[in-house]
Amino acid sequence: MIAHLQGKLVEKNPTEVVIDCGGVGYQVNISLHTFSLIPNVENIKLYTHLQIKEDAHTLFGFAEKSEREIFRMLLSVSGIGANIARTMLSSIEPRQIINAIASGDVGTIQSIKGIGNKTAQRVILDLKEKVLKLYDLDEVSVVQNNTNRDEALSALEVLGFIRKTSEKVVEKIVKEDPEATVETIIKKALKSL
Repeated sequence: MIAHLQGKLVEKNPTEVVIDCGGVGYQVNISLHTFSLIPNVENIKLYTHLQIKEDAHTLFGFAEKSEREIFRMLLSVSGIGANIARTMLSSIEPRQIINAIASGDVGTIQSIKGIGNKTAQRVILDLKEKVLKLYDLDEVSVVQNNTNRDEALSALEVLGFIRKTSEKVVEKIVKEDPEATVETIIKKALKSL
């Protein structure tokens, strides 16, 4: 119904903005990803998704059309509501979500707050085909030593390291040495953390 809003930015915080369009202030829920992309200028344009429920009409805004499409795809999965979809887009980059779905990376999706193992698997099961077609990805782009990476991340978490920080370090190690064993990944990660 409302495809986009363009107007004066009245308020801006990490979870929502207020945009004045011709004297009417629209409260728009946003992800941290969109928040980081909104420039500090007076006039802005956000692509929107209007959710209508019995008790509320809620607007969600996105700096990029592609993020809105991912949001809508996530909403099509049973068990994923608008708030969880927004949390997903706030936790990891939209491109990472697409890559995780395409490669069947349950661990990345499960690392998002509020997403359990079953929901992560459902997201991949429901969206993998659609994502591969829509984004013209090859299923071959699956990270081959996913298990080594996941085991190393689990071990680092047990050792008390924060998962987000560990993920960045481990990803870098795996990119440099795709054949690295679990032990090698952990040893290199411990030096960097």
